[in-house]
Amino acid sequence: MTATIQPPRSGRPSSGQPGSGRIQPKYRRNGSSKGNFEMFAWLFMRLSGVVLVVLIFGHLAVNLLVGEGIHAIDFGFVAGKWADPFWQVWDLAMLWLAMLHGTNGVRTIINDYAERDATRLWLKVVLYAATTVIIILGTLVIFTFDPCPVANGVQLPGGFCPAP
Repeated sequence: MTATIQPPRSGRPSSGQPGSGRIQPKYRRNGSSKGNFEMFAWLFMRLSGVVLVVLIFGHLAVNLLVGEGIHAIDFGFVAGKWADPFWQVWDLAMLWLAMLHGTNGVRTIINDYAERDATRLWLKVVLYAATTVIIILGTLVIFTFDPCPVANGVQLPGGFCPAP
């Protein structure tokens, strides 16, 4: 006795009999072929993953192994680090790549598991909106960070800021 196992999402026989010959699609997806988008998304995941490994291990090495290690990490450490444009670009690249890499992964999961078109659409809208907000806010924080803010002509407390 042999059994034939259909490939995933290839459909199922329209009648309850395995040998009926007619295949009824299990999932209906509206829209045409997406061209090469999925190939580029797949390639992006691999390349961004490699770059993220370098960025993250560099980040961890500088923050945890150099100097006093974890005991030196405080507001002043971050302020000093972000005073250098190199570290601003490093952290920006890490933020952008991590968010886009994660968003692409979650988009793939939504495409795989959300069966209804409306559900898929709204899940992606929420995903893209959250990604956009986090990328914009993170970019603003990195480039507008001021370690010695002045409010109403008075410098706010911070032991590492020069006296006015």
